[in-house]
This record gives sequence, structure tokens and C-alpha cells, in this order.
Amino acid sequence: MKGKQIQTERVMRYFIDAAAEIIENEGIEQVTIRKVADIAGYTSSTAYNYFKEFTHLLFFASMKFTKDYIKELPLFLEKGENTIEKWLQSWICFCQHSFESPQIFSMIFLSDLGENSDKLLEQYFSLYEKEWSFLSDEMKPFVLEHSFQKRSTNYLRQAVEEGFLHIDDVEPLADMTFLIWKGMLSSIINNRRDDSDKEALHKTILYVKKITIATVVQDKKDLIKFDI
Repeated sequence: MKGKQIQTERVMRYFIDAAAEIIENEGIEQVTIRKVADIAGYTSSTAYNYFKEFTHLLFFASMKFTKDYIKELPLFLEKGENTIEKWLQSWICFCQHSFESPQIFSMIFLSDLGENSDKLLEQYFSLYEKEWSFLSDEMKPFVLEHSFQKRSTNYLRQAVEEGFLHIDDVEPLADMTFLIWKGMLSSIINNRRDDSDKEALHKTILYVKKITIATVVQDKKDLIKFDI
């Protein structure tokens, strides 16, 4: 790696770590470019030499708070006996973490980043490669795909091979379940529901389960063992 690139990545990490510090102490809503620059030891204008958009900086900083989710996900997947059961277990893990930190997960999965989010994700993991060395080869393809719908679609194709789903139902199922989560998360963020995190989790998983089981091939439905 050339010296200039090393210096660029070092400064980027200064800004990202500074933004993460503010998020941890004050919340993501309180992050401003001025605060970040002050902590990083640079001017506000310098930040835009390294980040095209302020949302890119927020995205990178938010990613640092998803480690617990990524570490726990394999434990939930192990509870399932087939792809559909594993898929439903993964939703429990995802909803638990996303409803505890709605602003963080909204930034990562819902915000307009202004460009190809997969490139930003790849850049993030390049900057913090050592911090994410715990990722198994099995989890890397899952984590490195930023689009939640694409992640789900790629994963659910295994259910087609197992005979639980028809191929034409994979993308609609991935899309509909994502929209269920998106609607609940948006309602929580905008104070449009009185549900507690626990109640929001239960309802979201219930709705995801219902639509998933309804999509499963008829003679395979009884094979799905999943209790909320």
C-alpha cells in the first residue's frame, strides 16, 4: 500500500471514529460535521476531501455498531433445521438489534447514500479489516452484500433447492418481509406506535412468519417448526 493511500485511510478512520464516539455518547441525531472535525483534529472542510457526502461518514460510523448483531447471527442460524427455519431465526436476531438501535439500522439499510452502497460497504471493511477478522467465510458473502433484499433473495434460494419454495416466490418473499420490517422501524423512529421494543419484535416476527409460511410449498408447511 502506497504512503498516500495509507495516510488517506488513516485520516478517514480519524473522522469515522470521531463520529462513532458522538453516536455512542450523544446519539446519531447529534452528529454534526463540526463536532466530528473538532474531535478528529481537523477542519470541517477537510472532511469533505475524504467523504463525498456527510451520509457516507454516518454510514461508516454506524457500521461500527453492528458487530454484536453480526456476531450473534450465526448462533440464531444454528437453531434452524432447514433454510426456512434459519431464515425466521435470522429475523429474530435482526429485529432484536434493529429495534434497540433504530436510527443506526435506518442509516445503514434505509438512508439515501447517493451512490452504490455496496462500494461503501466494501470500503468500510477495507478500512477496518482487522476489527472484522472474526467473520467466518460462511458469513462474509452475507455481510458484504449491503442490500437486505438481495441478501434475503440469495439466502432463500437454498430453500428452493430444499423444496420449500418455488423460485418465483423468492424475490416477492424477500421484498415483502423487508417492507414489513421497514414499516415497523419507520413507525418506531417517528413515534407512530406505542409498542415497546418487545412488542414490536413480536409483531414483526409474527407477520414475517405468517407471510413466509403462506409462501412455503403446501406439502412442506408442516415441516416448519418455529415458535415466537
